Amino acid sequence: MATPLSADALVSALRAEGVTVVQTDGWRTNNRNSKGRWGPVHGVVIHHTVTSGTAASVGLCFNGHSDLPGPLCHGVIAKDGTVHLVGNGRANHAGSGAGGVLKAVIAETALPAPTTNDTDGNVHFYGFECVNLGDGKDPWPEAQTEAMVRASAALCRAHGWSAWSVIGHKEWTNTKIDPKGFAMAGFRSRVAARLQTKTSPGTPAYQPFPGAEWFKKNPRSPIVTAMGKRLVAKGCSAYSSGPGPQWTEADRASYARWQRKLGYTGSSADGWPGAKSWAALQVPHSS
Repeated sequence: MATPLSADALVSALRAEGVTVVQTDGWRTNNRNSKGRWGPVHGVVIHHTVTSGTAASVGLCFNGHSDLPGPLCHGVIAKDGTVHLVGNGRANHAGSGAGGVLKAVIAETALPAPTTNDTDGNVHFYGFECVNLGDGKDPWPEAQTEAMVRASAALCRAHGWSAWSVIGHKEWTNTKIDPKGFAMAGFRSRVAARLQTKTSPGTPAYQPFPGAEWFKKNPRSPIVTAMGKRLVAKGCSAYSSGPGPQWTEADRASYARWQRKLGYTGSSADGWPGAKSWAALQVPHSS
């Protein structure tokens, strides 16, 4: 579970994974947030577009159509591997699916068959639409597949998720067949392998927000050390020693000082990092 990445953090995470990103005009404010919740997020859903051509596919996914307003996903992955960002927030992509699948995604365990459609997936999942006719004959070029793997890994890395957090639309609901033409088990294996590698050149200057829930799992990570050093530099230290890689109450107390310095009060200054205060802290990229 995690707070959705900000637009800047999403771009940074994708680029850090070596993905070529195109920011479609207006994507940062293109969402369906007025129609329902966006977050907490738990994973990534992979789709195929049933279209051909990059421009037409991007336009459709940005605008939607009369029966289903856009955005229809967060990013469109073209045949050449370029990721075109079209939405930032709630998007009409996952629809209703199985609550049991969501529970498995959260637990990062093997997925049950989707036999019910009782849960709103648009609340909880990022979505990538991948340009393909979906007929089982249209090929999946390696450049496109690798970009799909890297885009999925980027979100998993940013939120501290495993490859089990990446599912196909057909694994979410029994009413869909996408993505067609490859096995999701093999795709997850590639995502898992990617997560074992370090990020490639193009790593952002600042660490993307790993999500509030990541900190509540008591992580041990160089991200925590980098954060602590920034808190010290900002005059917000509550450390008697360190900071070090293990998240402790001293980290939380120091972060609470930072939140108060930014003007937050009450429960908004409880020491648990949030996306906006994290962005303001400008933690150097470390992992």
